[in-house]
Amino acid sequence: MNRREPVELSKSYLLLNHGPVTLVSSAHGDKRNVMAAAWAMPLDFDPPKVAVVIDSRTLTRGLIEASGEFVLNVPARAIADKVLAVGSQSGRDVDKFAAYGVGTMPASKVGAPLIDGCVAWLECKVIPEAHNEKRYDLFIAEVVAAWSAPDVFNNGRWSFHDEGQKTIHYVAGGTFFATGEEFEAK
Repeated sequence: MNRREPVELSKSYLLLNHGPVTLVSSAHGDKRNVMAAAWAMPLDFDPPKVAVVIDSRTLTRGLIEASGEFVLNVPARAIADKVLAVGSQSGRDVDKFAAYGVGTMPASKVGAPLIDGCVAWLECKVIPEAHNEKRYDLFIAEVVAAWSAPDVFNNGRWSFHDEGQKTIHYVAGGTFFATGEEFEAK
C-alpha cells in the first residue's frame, strides 16, 4: 500500500471530501511527530487549501508552528490500531514511530514525513492566520503536493477493492466506521 502516484492539485480536495480521519505528520529540526485528527477538511480548489484543528497543547502544534508545514495522511482500515495508538499518546512522552512501528516515506515539498499504510497524502504549507490558530486551534494550509495509492484512488475516484484499503471515520471511544459502498443518486 506504499506505492503512490501524484494527484492533480485541482483534484486533491477529493482525497478528503468524504470525511476520513487523518494522521497529521509534522517535523522541525531533529524532531518529528504524528497524531490523529478527525477535524480536517478541504477548503478551496485553486489553489487547493485545507483546514485542520490542532490543539495548542500538542507536540504536533509546536512542530507545525516552527516549520510552517505538515502532511495530512489518509489512513486505511488496515492500520486503524496505529491510528488509535498515535491519537491516544503524546509525542512528548514516546517516539510514536518507534513505539508503534509507524513507517514513513519522504515527502516531496515539505519536511514532514508521509506515513506508510495510508491511501492518500497531502503535503501542506500553513497560511498564517494567527487569530484562527490561537482562538480556534484552526490551521489553514495550501496543498503543495498530493499523492494517492493508485489501486484505491485513480482518475479522481475512490475504488475500494478490499476491506483493509477502506478509509476510516472516527466516532469516539476507539470506535471507527469504514467507508461504505459507493452509489450514485439519480
